[in-house]
Amino acid sequence: MKRELAIEFSRVTEAAALAGYKWLGRGDKNLADNAAVQSMRIMLNKVDIDGTIVIGEGEIDEAPMLYIGEKVGTGNGDAVDIAVDPIEGTRMTAMGQSNALAVLAVGDKGSFLNAPDMYMEKIAVGPAAKGAIDLNLTLAENLANIATALDKPLTELTVAVLAKPRHDDAIREMLVSGVRVFAFPDGDVAATILTCMPESEVDVLYGIGGAPEGVISAAVIRALDGDMQGRLLARHDVKGDTPENRRMGEDELARCQAMGIEAGKVLLLDDMARNDNVIFSATGITKGDLLDGISRKGNMATTETLLIRGKSRTIRRIRSTHYLDRKDAALHEFII
Repeated sequence: MKRELAIEFSRVTEAAALAGYKWLGRGDKNLADNAAVQSMRIMLNKVDIDGTIVIGEGEIDEAPMLYIGEKVGTGNGDAVDIAVDPIEGTRMTAMGQSNALAVLAVGDKGSFLNAPDMYMEKIAVGPAAKGAIDLNLTLAENLANIATALDKPLTELTVAVLAKPRHDDAIREMLVSGVRVFAFPDGDVAATILTCMPESEVDVLYGIGGAPEGVISAAVIRALDGDMQGRLLARHDVKGDTPENRRMGEDELARCQAMGIEAGKVLLLDDMARNDNVIFSATGITKGDLLDGISRKGNMATTETLLIRGKSRTIRRIRSTHYLDRKDAALHEFII
C-alpha cells in the first residue's frame, strides 16, 4: 500500500467519530452506530483503493452498509482488505462513557482472517513478551510465562480485561495470585493496543470479546510487533446453553465450517493478520485511556487520532481541528 493512504484512512475514522459524537449521551446506540457507519462509508468511497470489507457490520443480509464482502473505494489503486468498527463502544457513546473509538485496519488482499461475528477468546502482549503466550495453557501458566519474559514478579503484572460476568472467575483468580487487574466496561480493541504502547502500564489483554474486534486487534498488534492468540467460541459456550443461545451458536459453527475455520482451535497471530503491511487508524469519540475524546464548540470540533503504519512501525498521534460546515456536503446531516 502507498504510505500516503494512511492520512486518507485517518480522515475516514475522523468522520465516523464526529458522526458518533453527535449522538453522545443521547441513549440510542443504534442511531449513533448508523451515523458512524454511513459517514465511514462515504469517506471510504472517496479513497483511491479497490477495497473489500472483510470485517464489518455483519453479513449482507444483516447490514445495509459496510457488510462483509462490500466493495468500497473508487476502484482505482491498491486492492486491499478492510476491517472496520465504526464505533467500538456504541453503548459507551450512547451513555457518554469513556473509551469509545472509531477504528479501521487496512491490509493487502488476503491479509485478514475472515471470521464470522461471534465470540473470541483472546490474549495479547507487547513486543517484550512475544512468544510467551499459548492459549492451550491455563491462564495462570500464561501469566507466569509473561512475567518471566518481562523479568518482573507476578505481582507487578498488569492485565486488562473486560468487566463482564463471564470474566468473574478469571478476575478472581488473577487478584488472588497478586496480579493487578484493569477492568474495562467495554472496548477491548483499545485495551489490546495499550499492551504495545510504550507509555502504557498494561502488559496483557485477556478475555472473551467479539471476533471482529479480535481481527482488528490482531492487525494492530502485528503492526506494533506484539503477539496475540485467539480462539473462536460459540455463543452457547460463552453465554450459557439456553435453547436460543444453542440455536445461535449452532448457526455460528455452521458459518465457521462454510468459511473453512475451525471453532475452538487456537489461532496464532499469523492466522489473523498475515503480514505487517497494515495501516490502522483510530479516532477517539469519548476520552479514554488510549485517546482523547472529541471536544466541540459551535461549528468547530477537535479530534485525536492514532495512526499506525505497520511497514515502517510508525506511530502518529494527530490532533485535528475541524470546521464542520466545510466538510464534504454528504457528511453534513451526520456531523452537524
